[in-house]
Amino acid sequence: MFRRSDRVCIFLFLALSFAAGADLDTAHAKLSAAQIVDRNVSARGGLAAWRAVQTMEMTGKLEAGGNNRPTLAIPSDKSRDAALPPARPAEQVQLPFTMELKRPRKSRLELQFNGQTAVQVYDGTNGWKLRPFLNRHEVEPYTQEEMVAASMQADLDGPLVDYASKGTKVELEGMEKVADQETYRLKLTLKNGKSQHVWIDSQTYLEVKIEGIPRRLDGKYHEVATYYRDYRPVDRLMMPYVLETTVDGIKQTEKIEIETVAVNPKLSDSQFTRLQ
Repeated sequence: MFRRSDRVCIFLFLALSFAAGADLDTAHAKLSAAQIVDRNVSARGGLAAWRAVQTMEMTGKLEAGGNNRPTLAIPSDKSRDAALPPARPAEQVQLPFTMELKRPRKSRLELQFNGQTAVQVYDGTNGWKLRPFLNRHEVEPYTQEEMVAASMQADLDGPLVDYASKGTKVELEGMEKVADQETYRLKLTLKNGKSQHVWIDSQTYLEVKIEGIPRRLDGKYHEVATYYRDYRPVDRLMMPYVLETTVDGIKQTEKIEIETVAVNPKLSDSQFTRLQ
């Protein structure tokens, strides 16, 4: 449940001439990776504004999947053909959540499910979880896989703000279309040596897509990507209000809809310590 997350489509007309396309590519090629990041940070509110953010709280709803199981055939005496009952509804179940973030890289997620509250907390080094909806009423530490995923999560300002001071190197790998948007494909090499890709809209300079931590399903790792949509201003910052996560090989998209965002609310350090 908790892995469902751990995120402005512009249709380009095919009638654009080859010459116009060539000019566009040339203009894009003039920007370096550092310049693209600078424009991204500026588009998101500016470096000073993000450095002033120490805490953040978001509320919203997380889609937990619908009942997409196939209906079973019912044998009929009148015909050899099986009769099928009406298909089960495939509506998504939406679970209310509250996410609290605090520097440096602390997080707390509370999720409401069937009248119970599930919690997961990360203090920047260690993580714990409580999952009563699975009849697990004892606090459990993160698994090794969850610890790796948590350690790779960016701070509340994302992977590009102050990237150099975080020990991250950024390279421009080229241009790539994402949902018919022309984007810059950036490769980030993190301080721990692991890499991550980020796609930046070539017009708005906002993040369109961010590569996630691969998920292990059926004994295999599947690529994960989160798409960022519906940006809105919040206290001088640009925040995405819709995040859609896709897992390679899985048809269903995991969608998070943000309803409220609070910048710099008072959050005690005790909220990010081991659950009692």
